[in-house]
Formats: sequence, C-alpha cells, structure tokens
Amino acid sequence: MVSKDQRRRQLAREKFERQQQRRSAAQRKTKRRNVIIASAVAVALASGGAVYASAGLAGGGTSDRAAADGAPSKAPDPCARPAKGAPSAKTWKKEPAMSLDTSASYSAKLATTCGTIELKLDAGKAPHTVNSFAFLAGQGYFDHSKCHRLVDEGLHVLQCGDPKGTGQGTPGYTLPDENLKDPRLKGGVYPAGTVAMANRYDGRSKETRNTGGSQFFLVYQDSKLPANYTPFGTITGGMDVLRKIADAGSHLDQAIRATVPNATVVIDRATVKKS
Repeated sequence: MVSKDQRRRQLAREKFERQQQRRSAAQRKTKRRNVIIASAVAVALASGGAVYASAGLAGGGTSDRAAADGAPSKAPDPCARPAKGAPSAKTWKKEPAMSLDTSASYSAKLATTCGTIELKLDAGKAPHTVNSFAFLAGQGYFDHSKCHRLVDEGLHVLQCGDPKGTGQGTPGYTLPDENLKDPRLKGGVYPAGTVAMANRYDGRSKETRNTGGSQFFLVYQDSKLPANYTPFGTITGGMDVLRKIADAGSHLDQAIRATVPNATVVIDRATVKKS
C-alpha cells in the first residue's frame, strides 16, 4: 500500500516531469521560430546574395508566428490591383555616368498599389547611389516590380527594387558604399524614415563591400542594424502606407527564403525629379 508521503512524492515527480516536457517543447518552438526569423533577417538586406545578420532578434509577436507558420494572413489585402505592365528585364554592364547635380535637391515618388510613398534623396551625401536610383527610375526599371520582402521582427523594413521579385535581381552593375558615417545612424540604429541601399556584405570579406545595386529598403520603425548599408534618403510622405503594409503582416516564402508581405505591394511607377 502506498503511503501519503510516497503518493505526494510521486505526484510531485509527475508534475516536475510535465513541467520539463512543457519547457522542452517551448524551447524547441522558440529555437525553430528564431531560426526562421534569423533567416528572414539574414536575407532581408541582401542584394543578390547572403548578408551579415548582426541585427538583434526579437520574437513572440503575432507577425513572427505568422512567418513561422509559413501561411499568409486571411485578412483582406489592403492594397489595390497592380497597374497593367510587366517588370523590367533591363541590365547594364556598368554604373551609369554621373549626371547628378550634387548641390541640387532631388525627390522621388513611388506610386504603389498601397499608396504613394515620397522620398527626399541625399544627392550630396550619396551621389553614386542617388545618381543610379534616378537613372533606374528614368529607365522604368522599378515600374511594375514587387516590394518582395517585409521584415517585421527585429528589423522593420520593406525591401523593393528587384524586378525579379526574388532578392536575386541586379541592374548588372554594383555601387560603392557611401555615407556610412552619417550621424543619423548613431548607436547602430537605422531610424524610422531612412531609405537605404541593400548589398551583399557578409560581415567578413572586404570583397563583399561596395555591392549595392538596385535593391533598397524603407525603414518604417527604428531598426537595430550596423552601419553597412548606404543611407541615401528619407521618407517624407507615406509612412502611413508603410504601416498599413506592415499591419497586414508577412509570411515565409520558402522559395526565396525570406518573409514576404501579405499585402500586394507593387511599384506601379517610380519617378525622380530635381527641385
């Protein structure tokens, strides 16, 4: 016959075992989630390749659970149908000749399916990047292209500028890193409203420096990120558009190993003007 003390010890042991099982299950779930988030961060700022993933990872939110599940939200798409047209297939052998007036002011407008996003471009601080951006916009390179990545955990960025929509597209040439000592990047943070160039820097090899192309990202919330990506402008209008896109969430696209927006975000037309 089992005594009360033996029964009490048995129950305590069973309770401890259940707690250990729950703890192990939670750790496995957290590890799986963080691997997925790390993958999203690692490719989020790449331009045709892998990138140095040194940003802090955050977990436990609704958005990263959606990414881990790999399924898009069932919420209505907040964006309109894209305009008729096909993404560009153009490439160039070398960086366009400098035609920028670095003493002038330049602005850009991204007319997207989700609303208009307006940018102020820093021609004086990042002349090569702004010159290239203006050239590509004038060539219609960005028109009808998807904003193919949304990172909403750890980083808070929407990435655009790849007509292929895979993160592997380039204009055929690369750009030098610029403006990496911009005082706005103090504390290892790209502040909300920053427009920056993606690249293939891996944090190890100098050969992966100066690898920007056409892909750029829009920071809609302060993001912890080392100063490795050329900041070349600020968002002057459309933060509400970016928030709408972010609120719709993201899901993991296994084909490109990145989190993509649930919203249908397409740049119908991109323009740059001198003022």
